[in-house]
Amino acid sequence: MALDQSFVGRTYPPTAPYEVGREKIREFAEAVGDGNPAYTDAEAAKALGHPDVIAPPTFVFAITFQAAGQVIQDPQLGLDYSRVVHGDQKFSYRRPVRSGDRLSVTSTIEAIKSLAGNDIVDIRGEVHDEAGEHVVTAWTKLVARAAEEA
Repeated sequence: MALDQSFVGRTYPPTAPYEVGREKIREFAEAVGDGNPAYTDAEAAKALGHPDVIAPPTFVFAITFQAAGQVIQDPQLGLDYSRVVHGDQKFSYRRPVRSGDRLSVTSTIEAIKSLAGNDIVDIRGEVHDEAGEHVVTAWTKLVARAAEEA
């Protein structure tokens, strides 16, 4: 059954702040194989004009996807997560994520489509720091695959 279109535009409450730490940034950069010194060396980051180490661009996925969990787990939406695959991801930055940031995410359902029996949900995550400054917007596309015929 197709998802309810009335959920388009629904916004969920902001998440509790996530504190970005140097070690988390280092671990992430290492995991994705990005040796940029601005991700691990505060002096290298400062030489580029940043107050501390910065995170690789995809680092924020971890917190925006966790925030999208509010959408995924909304029983009224009725999304069957056992059938969900990650369809797409994109980011638009105002500034890099930095060590010491305390970031909160507000998720909004931007679109719901049905295509060949698959439900497609587009979620926008607005990421702000503790001072309320907009840091990045992340878009996540989730695809709930159609149930197989018996």
